[in-house]
Amino acid sequence: MAKIAEVGPHLGVRATCEALGVAAASYYRSRRPKSPARPRSSPRALSLEERQDVLDVLHEPRLVDLAPAEVYATLLDEGHYLCSERTMYRILAANEEVRERRDQLRHPSYAAPELMATAANELWSWDITKLKGPVKWVYYYLYVILDVFSRYVVGWMVAQRESAVLAERLIEETCERQGIAGGQLTLHADRGSSMRSKTVVLLLADLGVTKTHSRPYTSTDNPFSEAQFKTMKYRPEFPDRFGCLQHARSFCGPFFGWYNTEHRHGGLAMLTPQDVHYGLAEQRLAKRTAVLAAAYAAHPERFPHGVPTPDTLPQAVWINKPVRCGCEEEGEPVGCLRNADLETPSGGSTPESAVIKPSEEEMLLVTAH
Repeated sequence: MAKIAEVGPHLGVRATCEALGVAAASYYRSRRPKSPARPRSSPRALSLEERQDVLDVLHEPRLVDLAPAEVYATLLDEGHYLCSERTMYRILAANEEVRERRDQLRHPSYAAPELMATAANELWSWDITKLKGPVKWVYYYLYVILDVFSRYVVGWMVAQRESAVLAERLIEETCERQGIAGGQLTLHADRGSSMRSKTVVLLLADLGVTKTHSRPYTSTDNPFSEAQFKTMKYRPEFPDRFGCLQHARSFCGPFFGWYNTEHRHGGLAMLTPQDVHYGLAEQRLAKRTAVLAAAYAAHPERFPHGVPTPDTLPQAVWINKPVRCGCEEEGEPVGCLRNADLETPSGGSTPESAVIKPSEEEMLLVTAH
């Protein structure tokens, strides 16, 4: 419209409108002065004095704690009519005096746990899952403690019930076998009754173990334990039901032996949890590198991208990795942690014969009867 007003007096308004594809009537209509909008009023509306009278009645001590419906009925019984019930609500809302009378429950805001492990026995995760028994409503309870960095199952137990006392025994014996020193370990769990029990809390305080918990109803805050349970329950040999407690234990023993020593984990550069937990990762990766280099030397034409290299082990494993801040612009990784602060697992050059490996008894933790 501004272009038409600028060019129209010289070239003609109609010709300019046709050239720009604008109706001439629209241009002339836009040039008319707009009349101010008339305030909308209804003959049924209360005057300001009448609205104040209604508000004063609602503020009377005998009526101040009653709902507008009760006030309306009370006034009718007394032979008075001021306004409708809905109008009372409108007047109260205009004066910000109406709301839900009951106090609404507000759930506290829980911060997401942000945990990092750069070596074995720095961060453990533990949880309890149910195993179906021989009949409906009968369950056995599997306790599992998992090292987050290596995914190595450091302790497990099958019991007939979920108990804080049994959890305390499992945690204490596992820390003793792994040689955990005070201030070394962080133990993460969900918010189950056993995890937050006073018995377990006091034990962790005595051992110098830091405890953390997931947010309520947030299974992704304990992803490694959940993933380990899924791996177990999706195995072809996992039964639909266990006939007895001994059946459950006889299944879990070989399974955790396979999981720790044979299962090649996708998050560990296809290494086994035992390789990472006991410092054999670098030795295994060096051997793979040599095999790939020999394959390239024998047939370089089969590798158009050069000498192949095996996957590398992650420097750090996170539970809820922090969101990136402005530090990445300066070459810093997330969480303002420098690369020098992220240590790879030590002991990669240790001969396999010198490594202390878990015995069969260590894998099958003594279970409570």
